[in-house]
Amino acid sequence: MRISSISYLSNNNRNMQRTYRSLSSGKRINTAADNATGLAIANKLKNRVGGTNVGVSNAQTSQNMLNVADGAIGSVTDSLQRIRELSIQASNGLYSSSDRGAIQAEIDQLKESIGGITAQTKFNEMNVLDGSMGSSHVASNADGSGMNIDMPQFSLEALGIANYDVTSGNFDVADIDKALEKVSAKRSYLGAAYNGLDHNIAYNKYAAYNMTAAQSRIEDTNYAQGSMDLKKQQVLNTYSIMMQRKLINNADGQVRQMFG
Repeated sequence: MRISSISYLSNNNRNMQRTYRSLSSGKRINTAADNATGLAIANKLKNRVGGTNVGVSNAQTSQNMLNVADGAIGSVTDSLQRIRELSIQASNGLYSSSDRGAIQAEIDQLKESIGGITAQTKFNEMNVLDGSMGSSHVASNADGSGMNIDMPQFSLEALGIANYDVTSGNFDVADIDKALEKVSAKRSYLGAAYNGLDHNIAYNKYAAYNMTAAQSRIEDTNYAQGSMDLKKQQVLNTYSIMMQRKLINNADGQVRQMFG
């Protein structure tokens, strides 16, 4: 009986130590011995949450890049629209060769501006409009997967206007229209990619929230329950010690009677 009581008291003390550790750390699972299966699941969830949060950051960074590209494409569009207006003006038969030369001088400035925008628009030291970036992978998912964004190439050659000259007798405004169509189509594509990243970010944030909640339910301390458990263990521990003392006193009394 006494050995059984001592064993019970020892087990209760271990439970109290575990409860104290849980309350002080805020974690129900502090070692694998506390809950090996729960710890494994919680770690998997933690890894998934970490990857998902990084995916959100990656998607937001790619959106920043798309914003830079969109602003530059807007400037390219403005320049092309001005070139088209000047081309329509140059088509008027009332202008002389010198007049068309003056018009071409402004067109050359606009073409140079387009070339400069294409060459100088960069994000993180990478050019986003000259085609050198190619396909930009966005690791927006927890496992590193995600969408690929095909970045544009807007050099004068790619737009088909490198040699555009209204002083020649055979210029065609349709060349500018084609360039505008190409730029507009690519801008729409990048805008759709931006919106796609928006949806991805919203989903990842929601998923990370739910996985964090699940992880918390597995490994975090329920303070209300923990406090109740500690109080119960303290009461049982006190009661067990009292019973131990009673047993010892009874045994001493019996010994005294035998030798008294």
